Amino acid sequence: MPSTPISHWIGFHLALILLLAAELIYARRQIRLGRPPRRTAIAATALWTAAAIAFAAFLHRTLGGTSSIQYLAGYALEESLSIDNLFVFLLLFRLFQIEPRRQPKVLFWGVAGAILMRGLFIAGGVTLLARFDWITYLFGAVLLAAAVRLFIPSAPNQDAAEPRWIAWLKRLHPISPRQDTFLCMENRRPTATILLLALVAIELTDVVFALDSIPAVLSITRQPFLAYTSNIMAVMGLRSLYFLLIGMLARLRFLHYGLAAVLGFAALKMLASRWIEIGPVLSLAVILTLLALTVALSLSFPRKPG
Repeated sequence: MPSTPISHWIGFHLALILLLAAELIYARRQIRLGRPPRRTAIAATALWTAAAIAFAAFLHRTLGGTSSIQYLAGYALEESLSIDNLFVFLLLFRLFQIEPRRQPKVLFWGVAGAILMRGLFIAGGVTLLARFDWITYLFGAVLLAAAVRLFIPSAPNQDAAEPRWIAWLKRLHPISPRQDTFLCMENRRPTATILLLALVAIELTDVVFALDSIPAVLSITRQPFLAYTSNIMAVMGLRSLYFLLIGMLARLRFLHYGLAAVLGFAALKMLASRWIEIGPVLSLAVILTLLALTVALSLSFPRKPG
């Protein structure tokens, strides 16, 4: 496994900080000008998509064509799986009744926590795969189970009951209904707000999704730098993508079949790796084809009203 120069790791994180700062400055300016949130979401999505493509060009120049294709395949895979997170975010915000203007703050810190967790998960996954060959089959089985779970989704419940852990927390300690901060002082003692509970729920959800997405990206590449950067770039664009696609999620009725097929492909790729080698170019083509097909079917055959 070729080593990655330390300058690449440092440069990637510096670029990440600069891009995030540019997005925040632009978003605050749009708020001051009274511009609609959708306009900000379009600009932020374009920013992160352009950055992901530019980084692929950088990898092609510095690490070679194979590395850039592996990165793009991993990015496409993680971006597609992240779409499934959007449905969960939507349900969580409805469950906690978080105001739309407070949702960006929750997603910002949720993504920050996701970056740290994904990095740790990838480092652990690469280490295990390097030391124990049989882990490949375990990861493949996890992906196959996730594909089956996505293929047979449970019926959505818009008016879901309050989770037991929230009720337990409320009995243990009062929860403030405020949504302007994560912690506040009530009765002279620090009190968690409903906004903090929403953040915790999103972080816990990302841990569950990471158990599927990390093995998936490791089916594309075992190089830590490529697995990490493709994962992080996909996660960074997730916040703006949520606000951009929030009105379209209900229309993508067949998308979960495409995501299930993508996970199933990644699972078979891992399970059959000893006998069949599937290159990154073919992997990227398969992922994009499956997603394009299910999105096209969803738009061509919309769900009938009522």
